[in-house]
Amino acid sequence: MKIYSPKLFIEINNSEYIFAVGDENEKKNFQIIYKSIEQLQGIQKKKITDFDLVFNTIKKNIYAIEQKLNFTFKETFLVINNFDCSFINLTGYKKLNGSQILKENISYILNSIKSTINETEKKKIILHIFNSKYVLDKKNIENLPIGLFGDFYSQEISLSLINENDYNNLKNIFNKCNLKVKKILLKSFVEGSYISNKNENLSTFYQIKINEQDSELFYFENNSLKLEQSFNFGSDLIARDISKVTSLKIKIVKKIINNFSFTCDISKDELVEKEIFENEHYIKIKKKLLLEISEARIEELLERMLVKNINLVSFNKYSKVVFIKINDQSHFKCFKNIYSSVLKKYNKLTVNFSKNISTEDLMNNVNKIVHFGWKKEAVPIIHSKKSLLARFFDKLFS
Repeated sequence: MKIYSPKLFIEINNSEYIFAVGDENEKKNFQIIYKSIEQLQGIQKKKITDFDLVFNTIKKNIYAIEQKLNFTFKETFLVINNFDCSFINLTGYKKLNGSQILKENISYILNSIKSTINETEKKKIILHIFNSKYVLDKKNIENLPIGLFGDFYSQEISLSLINENDYNNLKNIFNKCNLKVKKILLKSFVEGSYISNKNENLSTFYQIKINEQDSELFYFENNSLKLEQSFNFGSDLIARDISKVTSLKIKIVKKIINNFSFTCDISKDELVEKEIFENEHYIKIKKKLLLEISEARIEELLERMLVKNINLVSFNKYSKVVFIKINDQSHFKCFKNIYSSVLKKYNKLTVNFSKNISTEDLMNNVNKIVHFGWKKEAVPIIHSKKSLLARFFDKLFS
């Protein structure tokens, strides 16, 4: 008989809390058996601004889930994407002089980099460590080269960090709910690994998410999360720009967006139909003008995010694949062709439009990561920094 052992997953994103419970069925396939969504409260501008409000919201939902499923949870897996995280890429070296690469050599490089981060980033906690690149005698190696011989070995490590105060606040909230946070995962990492799994032989790419008021970008290289960045503009910027240039009311502009799909072959004399204006004063506006305004603004938006983004200078030579996810479906339908044509102007980028990953698929991927690991993640990390005394005893008794 199968043992009933559901697992609790919680996502905290820019607009909501998502609570999901998953379990294996009789065929040992993981499935979501419960899901609830709560509007985001107590978190603003990537900070917990009201500890009690966040705690009470999470506690209330967990209690409801436990009552519904008649099960008491002791731990949870947490997925986040609305806290201020930082990303560091460092390279460690080892002179071999013709000797064999041992597991101890890899551990030495990894621990040296971790120690450097702990000393230089004293107010941050490591969430993820990725083995992003292996180079033996100036040749890239696909997998960990343990057992190979060489003269000089280097290994690039990519790290994702969260502010210590944010980490401690989250930990304390769940401790008060009598829950241990088994692992914290960045949503960009979970989505990046999902995209990689769904696209065979694709390990390096960008994803751009365009929301109504803001946008996000992350960069995956060699199946390692190397950068995540947020922007304070989104799809609403295009509508407001059209309104400003044409003097059309914003509600008329949004109605145009809801009803049109702009393509490059629009006639230069074609006008917006009178029916769009309903009881408003009709203004003769050429669709070609709207196309040109939209194209200029979208090009500027994408340049700021991707093409002329100073944070991506060292990455742009590696990736030519871009996934775009536009959350406003009317905006996506109206401007899809413009986004595609603009990006294709730059270095022959390959553009893919992606849909939202369902909670079921997302948490299924989280479950795989926490149980089987990720091919490039070095070690799972979910602990606070040790004191000097604790490190001394670790060395003494190890």
